[in-house]
Amino acid sequence: MAVSRALRRLLRIRDLEEEQARLALEAALVERHRLDQALHAASARERGGRELVAASARSGELPDRLAGLEETRIAERLESVLTPRLAEAEDEVFALRGEYLAARVERRQAGTLIEEAAARDALDFERRSQQGLDDWFRNRLHRTGPGAELKTAASSPHGAGSAGDPGRGDVSNGSERS
Repeated sequence: MAVSRALRRLLRIRDLEEEQARLALEAALVERHRLDQALHAASARERGGRELVAASARSGELPDRLAGLEETRIAERLESVLTPRLAEAEDEVFALRGEYLAARVERRQAGTLIEEAAARDALDFERRSQQGLDDWFRNRLHRTGPGAELKTAASSPHGAGSAGDPGRGDVSNGSERS
């Protein structure tokens, strides 16, 4: 039994799900980074406004002082809006990261199923091949007739006429004949 098309389709679907989850996670990460940069820019704007107020206090310029106060107020408003949005974005990133990891695990499980099925198929193929060879050998012995086993045994190195045969006068058994 070859790896079924259903398993291959399942693996393809899991690949697509993982890819979609990865893309959603990347988009959420980009959004979180954008919000983080905006929050840093608002903090820099607030610092700039305070510096402008401090500089105007030394110079006595009222319009600079008002501009500095307005910059500080706007920056504080931005920070108050961006902080909860950044927290929501971080929660979304956390949730999407979990979905991505779950999709990745599911894809790997489908891949493992396919690998196991392929290994089973290979093992079955090897078993059938060996069984075919065994059947061929068994049939070969039966086709040559009832004396084929004796002929085969006589021609083998352990059959009749081997080195330890006393009828040949072999000296390998430790006794010498004169």
